[in-house]
Amino acid sequence: MRGEYQQLVDEISAALGAPATLEDRDFGLIAFGAHGGDDDLEMMMDPVRTRSILQRRSTAAVRAWFEAFGIARAQAPLRIPPDPAAGVFKGRICLPVRHRGVVHGYVWLLDDGHLAGLDLKMPFADPRLAQAMESAARIGALLAAEARAGAELGELLRDLLTARPAGRETARGALREALGSAADGPLAVVVVAPWRAAADGDGDGDDQAGPDGTGSALAAQSGVAAMCAVPGVLPGGSAALAALVRLRATSSPAPAQAAADRLLRSPRAGRADAAAGTAAAGIGTPRRGLAELPDAWAEGLAAARAAVADRKLGPVAQWAAIGPYRVLTGLPAEHAADEAVLPLLEPAHTELARTAEVYLDCAGQASRTAAALGVHRQTLYYRLGRVEQLTGLDLDDGEDRLLLHMTLKAARLRSRP
Repeated sequence: MRGEYQQLVDEISAALGAPATLEDRDFGLIAFGAHGGDDDLEMMMDPVRTRSILQRRSTAAVRAWFEAFGIARAQAPLRIPPDPAAGVFKGRICLPVRHRGVVHGYVWLLDDGHLAGLDLKMPFADPRLAQAMESAARIGALLAAEARAGAELGELLRDLLTARPAGRETARGALREALGSAADGPLAVVVVAPWRAAADGDGDGDDQAGPDGTGSALAAQSGVAAMCAVPGVLPGGSAALAALVRLRATSSPAPAQAAADRLLRSPRAGRADAAAGTAAAGIGTPRRGLAELPDAWAEGLAAARAAVADRKLGPVAQWAAIGPYRVLTGLPAEHAADEAVLPLLEPAHTELARTAEVYLDCAGQASRTAAALGVHRQTLYYRLGRVEQLTGLDLDDGEDRLLLHMTLKAARLRSRP
């Protein structure tokens, strides 16, 4: 459908005599019209549009600025004035792309003054604007159809990854039929955690891809074959996103890494509450075919949780690289804290806990630990003595060290959503 979108955007640009861009509801670029020759290109652009075209996405700040004008609820074209302070040096006309009352995206036209005569209150009175609105409606129908298809694939993927064995078999067969030969090739599962649904703090609550809050336009831009939100899989009940990515070979996970990077830039990545921390992505071991994808999903989810808990692993972590978290993410949260270490995990001893963790990360080497913490070695020895007093553990004993180290790592997992 990408070619059809481009053709319709070009039709709108020609009808109104202004360069147009098409973005999905999350401000991901889908298509853009010609912007003139080299001589006048700079005069026709502003930083917001340039960034949108070069990065194929607008920033969260830009999205919030434009949404403040009510574009998500608009039924007719809107004129948005320039604001140099926001990087918007040229005014915009926004054509909401809707289908059956649901907004699926936006067509943006740069207004350098020659569109001032358009009467946006009576969009069908001007034949130029009427033609543009008709093209926008056709775009909306295409995006809606793509969203429905993407939602169906996502439901099959979710059933394959999480359903009981009988349900998995049914989903595997249907997904294999839908994906064709790609279903037997090398595949990777990318997991983004946490992930929030479209209706979570998203304006009017419309959802372009069904109840799980994913979008087919986002999937296409991120190079994934299918994706779905899986609710309630993180501590605290948050959802995670599963994305199925085609690979050239099981030994070449670069497409999965690229998809993870793009998905992390989505406004749906992370919690609505910024104080809760940012999202991270995990990549399971690549598989050939669909049979072992549930295992790849479990690995990807564990890697994403580890990357959220321990930022030095991320923002994108592969299952093979998360070390002890491969074991710790499999433990029930209520059994992950040893009683001897609990006093050290109290808020009053945060600095001591961090000292102990860095010391154990450094294999018990005092000089490396002191350098990493930026403290004098005598300060380090004093803190380690306090750790032994609080826990009753002997840091010269290998088993006590192991118990403390694993419990501190497990505490990181419990402290993140």
